Amino acid sequence: MVVSRKHFLIGTILSTLIVTGCGQDKKTTTANKPPTQQQATEVIPQTPQHESAQVTNETRQTYQWYCAQCHGVKGKGNGINAKFLTVPPRNHTKAEYLETRTDEQLYEAIKFGGLSVGRAPCMPAWGHTLDEGTIHSLVRYIRELCQCEAL
Repeated sequence: MVVSRKHFLIGTILSTLIVTGCGQDKKTTTANKPPTQQQATEVIPQTPQHESAQVTNETRQTYQWYCAQCHGVKGKGNGINAKFLTVPPRNHTKAEYLETRTDEQLYEAIKFGGLSVGRAPCMPAWGHTLDEGTIHSLVRYIRELCQCEAL
């Protein structure tokens, strides 16, 4: 069977995207592991309920920079990388699932990655990239997208 150069390049590019999107970087391997017993027993701070317009704008920009590639610009789970993932990204506009989760669970998923909360391993851990306040702001923004409250 003869493979054209075009098909070979497309296959190579897709394979590279999938491997880099779902692969583990040696620098962040510990961040993608489930929390240790000590981490699991730590009290995760409650997400503050007050937020200024400036924080909202910064949070929206942060979401667009870090989350939209998979979750989509409007949070519908249809980001540019979504089609390359084996598990579809969560649709943040659907309250059916998100209203069954606490803010702490969303915080843990963002900070420690999907695998740490029993979800998709392709969801990266952002705890080494984003500070605690930014992660709490993202939790509030996700609540805004789904128009739902925490469990």
